[in-house]
Amino acid sequence: MRLAAWTAGLVFVLDQALKYWVVHVLQLDRVREIDVLPPWLNLRMAWNQGVNFGLMASDTDVTKWILIAVALVIVAWVWIWIWRSDAGRFARAAAGLLIGGALGNVIDRLLYGAVADFLNMSLPGWQNPYSFNVADIAIFAGAIGLVLVPQKREPATPVRKGRDKPRDGAGKSG
Repeated sequence: MRLAAWTAGLVFVLDQALKYWVVHVLQLDRVREIDVLPPWLNLRMAWNQGVNFGLMASDTDVTKWILIAVALVIVAWVWIWIWRSDAGRFARAAAGLLIGGALGNVIDRLLYGAVADFLNMSLPGWQNPYSFNVADIAIFAGAIGLVLVPQKREPATPVRKGRDKPRDGAGKSG
């Protein structure tokens, strides 16, 4: 459990520190765009009120609170699942990535009313219209990691041979 907690904490702190730096120090919310290594890496401010790629976006408080509740339920479920299971290090680290990223985006919704997305990666001749953040990367990597983790299987109960009496009537005396 310590690995999951440390990983979640590290992701959460890194995500929130970068968002603070981008929004409050670089003032990307006002500047809107900063080219870092064009076109490969750019900072493009986007306030995401929905989930990935703006799905379920709405400026109503109800949607915001539903998304916060869903994220917290998922965090609790993953935490309990990892805590109860005999998960290996890879699964605990993946769970920590997902939990830390989800909590980072929950804090954004509480502080700003939307998730602060600012990383944009494009290619020469193609401008990616979407931005994302460290929390999104961690959520994606953690979810993929949890899906790819091989689950431990219970050993099959051995079949006892020769101890049970036949049920087909064989062996009965007449």
